[in-house]
Amino acid sequence: MDFEQFILQFLGQNAFLLVLAVFIIVTVFAGVRIVPQSEKFVVERFGRLRSVLGPGINFIIPFLDRVAHRVSVLERQLPTMSQDAITTDNVLVQVETSVFYRVTEPEKTVYRIRDIDAAIQTTVAGIVRSEIGRLELDEVQTNRSTLTATIKDSLASVVDEWGIEVTRAELLDVNLDAQTRQAMLQQLNAERARRAQVTEAEGQKRSVELAADAELYAAERAAEARRVQAEAEAFATAVVAAAIADNGKEAAQYQVALKQVEALNALGAGQGQQTVILPANALEAFGDAFKMLGGKSS
Repeated sequence: MDFEQFILQFLGQNAFLLVLAVFIIVTVFAGVRIVPQSEKFVVERFGRLRSVLGPGINFIIPFLDRVAHRVSVLERQLPTMSQDAITTDNVLVQVETSVFYRVTEPEKTVYRIRDIDAAIQTTVAGIVRSEIGRLELDEVQTNRSTLTATIKDSLASVVDEWGIEVTRAELLDVNLDAQTRQAMLQQLNAERARRAQVTEAEGQKRSVELAADAELYAAERAAEARRVQAEAEAFATAVVAAAIADNGKEAAQYQVALKQVEALNALGAGQGQQTVILPANALEAFGDAFKMLGGKSS
């Protein structure tokens, strides 16, 4: 008996065992599913949802269960979307948005919506038009962060039933047509000119106020000086009055005589005025004054 005959005889006697071994091996491989970390497997049994397999080694019933869908759970970015919208002040704007999302419940994603990307794009377009339609153009330009948050919240509430989580929703740009941009530029230039005029007018007003404050300060200082001078003169008058009250008439006559003598000395000391003509009664008054001065000195 040669080797070939031996093999044929062996296979004939153990064919059933070989078939059984192959069947077992195939069954084991068919019942084991290794799921990558970035995916989830949706398992169906006779066309109905059976289970969702997570990352790692999983077991299914061979020939009854099958992996119908392999769904990636990585975060996805939709292509930049552009849609038209009209603000409350009737300005047509073109809005560019971008959305990031990831699948959290694959069974909802595969059984409730056919084209998830197209569905999200349509939903975003409707939300953007609705939200911008409530605002004026200036509010759209200045409240982008608030508008972005509103779009994200509104989108999240809609796509939740599709087993999707919206991670980011960005309002990238708000574009205007050429005519609107030109009108806004003219308005901006007019506003700048108005501000410049207001600034110049405020500067002139401030200058006038400062000049008035300076004049008022000068007038107050002059009035203060006059008040001090008046108080000094009043004090001197009070001193003279007190002297008269204490010494009587003689003190007053003495002061008058003293002033007359000082005046005569001043007239005599002037250049080119050595000849002084005085009336006779003035000489008598000077004489009385000299007598009083002499009496005071004694």
